[in-house]
Amino acid sequence: MAAVSRNVGDSFLLGVNYWPRAKAMSWWADFDPGEVREEFAMIRAIGLTHVRIFLLWESFQPQADRVAAAALADLRTVADVAAESGLMLEPTFFTGHMSGPNWAPDWLLDPSRPLRLGDRQVVSLGRPSAAAHDIYNPYVEPFVLGAERLQLRTVCSALRDHPAIWAWSLGNEPDLFAQPPTAADGRAWMAAMVATIREVDPDHPVLIGLHGASVHADVGLRIHHAAAETDISVMHGYSIYDSLARSPLDPDLVPFTAALTAALAGRPILFEEFGVNTQLPDGPSHWEQLPLWDGGTRQAYFASEEDGAAYYAGVLDRLHRLGCIGAFGWCFGDYASHLWDRPPCDLQKHERFFGLYRADGTLKPMGRVVRDFAASRPAIREPERHLTLDLTPDEFYADPGRHLPGLYERYLEGR
Repeated sequence: MAAVSRNVGDSFLLGVNYWPRAKAMSWWADFDPGEVREEFAMIRAIGLTHVRIFLLWESFQPQADRVAAAALADLRTVADVAAESGLMLEPTFFTGHMSGPNWAPDWLLDPSRPLRLGDRQVVSLGRPSAAAHDIYNPYVEPFVLGAERLQLRTVCSALRDHPAIWAWSLGNEPDLFAQPPTAADGRAWMAAMVATIREVDPDHPVLIGLHGASVHADVGLRIHHAAAETDISVMHGYSIYDSLARSPLDPDLVPFTAALTAALAGRPILFEEFGVNTQLPDGPSHWEQLPLWDGGTRQAYFASEEDGAAYYAGVLDRLHRLGCIGAFGWCFGDYASHLWDRPPCDLQKHERFFGLYRADGTLKPMGRVVRDFAASRPAIREPERHLTLDLTPDEFYADPGRHLPGLYERYLEGR
């Protein structure tokens, strides 16, 4: 394992998840270093130090046996800009699931697996709407495993000595892209991918972007397995999506998820994604019904800007007091209106407005909350309390849904 030293008294890591306001998932296909330089300056201006970026799979690996040289050069440019801006990067591989749809290169589509009603929409920059097929399983399909190893070796070899690289991530909520057949397969995949990176870069930590699904169910990527195979444990959580939340803006849901993750992992965690979407124009917080690609509907919550700011303030403070090693907001900026008729903004209306900055470049109230928190120069602290489990991780994963309500009640009571 790469040496990871995040101790009490070290700086609390503050970062943001990044897609450009005017490009979203198209930024690698339409790369503009000036855009990156401008927006990285905006990120640094509010005191953030870390940026999580996403290597859209179709942009970086248009064929299973080839990593795109142009995309690799553009990634190096992004790293150069980050270094100039005083920022550290966390590139995320195999993207993959992002903001509702699953983004897949054509070679990853499995012709034997037609999409069914209820499946997640599969899109790409080249296909205007949903693909007709789901993907090969990336955890066990031999030719996909070979493609993944090629991408890891190529990218990590090229950037391993760059001063702006902080860590490598094996994916963004990868169970939403595809689930391993078993938890043993999931652990074996994580171990194999980490080993591949270690062959070319033994010095940078490796993590994987697990989210609330790995708390609510056994999706084949268990928190304690990830802790055994990776260097840093992370979690993503959103009260607007979580059935356990007492309200859409429950300020304790994300901290509880962090405490439970730390208990299962056996170490402090980085909360790598949290946030809430607002709306344009601003208005009272409310629910809306949104269409799905297969003709169904779903409910989405839209917070007022002031309610969003209060939520950010409550969550950030609680994560800090729980002894987390850092927190990254989702996300940098709202998306420009010319993107609203394209995935993910067309069917995922709420995805338009998760930014700390508005699309016009003005800072939202929740961006001001993050700026003021960063200005306090927070340090990692001893947790005010722990969530103590009276069962093993394997016992927990035998039936997470049965255990969660009682664990949350205990957490709220301070036990």
